[in-house]
Amino acid sequence: MKNLFQPGDIKIYRRKITEEDVASFHGKIVHHVCSTFSLARDIEWTSRLFVLDICDHDEEGIGTQLEIKHLSPALVGDEITISAILRTFEENELMCDYVVKVGERKVAEGKTGQKILKKNRIKEIFSTFE
Repeated sequence: MKNLFQPGDIKIYRRKITEEDVASFHGKIVHHVCSTFSLARDIEWTSRLFVLDICDHDEEGIGTQLEIKHLSPALVGDEITISAILRTFEENELMCDYVVKVGERKVAEGKTGQKILKKNRIKEIFSTFE
């Protein structure tokens, strides 16, 4: 594990909202806007960009926390920008704050957490649930 970042460092991810991102359950569209669970995927990816740079070849990140305050809609066709801001990286735990925007309008904000573990340790943990 490499300690390459300092608190306040930022990773940014941009993507266009598509029909696959709309809020739907069991094939029924609820709202024709980006769902909170689609945002969750992209928020986790954005903070994972830190993890990809930090991990050694025998390590992997595993999510420990995701808090989403969904503040306004992102429409199909909108481009969202997600900025993950490193809050802390202590021992093997990475904590980020993030903000999601469409232009200057805030769509969501919150926190993420990930731990960096050896891949074989993750496999051991998962095997206890088989």
